[in-house]
Amino acid sequence: MSLPPETRPADTGVIHDIGYRGYTGPRLGRGYATRALFTQSLRAAYGLGRSGKSKVLPMLVLGAVVAPAAIIVAVALATHRAELPVDYPEYLSVVGLVVSIFLASQAPVLFSRDLRHHTVPLYFSRPITRADYVRAKFAAMATAQLLLMTAPLLVLYAGALLGGMSFGHETAHLLYGLVAAVLYAVVPTSVAVVIAAATPRRGFGVAAIMGYLAVSTAVVGIVVGISQGVSATVPDSAQWIALLSPDGLVESLTNQLFDLGSGPGRMHAPGVLGVVVFTGTAAATVAGAYALLLRRYRSI
Repeated sequence: MSLPPETRPADTGVIHDIGYRGYTGPRLGRGYATRALFTQSLRAAYGLGRSGKSKVLPMLVLGAVVAPAAIIVAVALATHRAELPVDYPEYLSVVGLVVSIFLASQAPVLFSRDLRHHTVPLYFSRPITRADYVRAKFAAMATAQLLLMTAPLLVLYAGALLGGMSFGHETAHLLYGLVAAVLYAVVPTSVAVVIAAATPRRGFGVAAIMGYLAVSTAVVGIVVGISQGVSATVPDSAQWIALLSPDGLVESLTNQLFDLGSGPGRMHAPGVLGVVVFTGTAAATVAGAYALLLRRYRSI
């Protein structure tokens, strides 16, 4: 039996104050969020803040590029040499394969994982834009590469000064090495991050990046080896093949700019025209890769 309308209890509601407060602190904005993303990505490239196994490869690679530099310094000091047996940019070329392994393995960590786990849209729910995301990730991978290559250069430089070698000569050649390190950190990285951002599968990204870098370097080496012939001298006409390889491009451009390297097999940009073309190709590679990244993330 239902009660008449006038005797029914009135619908009531109660608002409970359980202590929630609105945020009244400072709004740090896009700049802070972009810097935080850069820092987090740079740490992730070395496995910092991640599981223990994520740190193994970066630390092994770091040890692999620093240990030979320490050995070279020890030998130079023990034999009382007047200068180091290997120049700074040349050392970067020697350890190029190890650096490529680091690039191929860590670029997908910064790009492919976000795609695979569908976390990219979460970044864009914050103040940062797609351009901010690309800028932070690109800069983080390039900085990680630069730190990796700068470490052995500083070991060589410190050892040379401790051994009483010429301060002016070593400082000048260290600067040459740092310029080469910046180029190595930007040009090959720009290609690698585009490949990494193209697939959400980390394994595919690692294989594709390493395959491209290894195959392009091998092609350059084969063509140069064939062109040397009996004289063992690489003609200028064959030097242009280095444009196919990011590492070969940087090595040839650096050797020509700073008059480095010796021997008949020396790689270099052929003359003034070569410097212009190689520099333009490096700039176009970086700019084109950045534009492709922006286009890739506009569709996400």
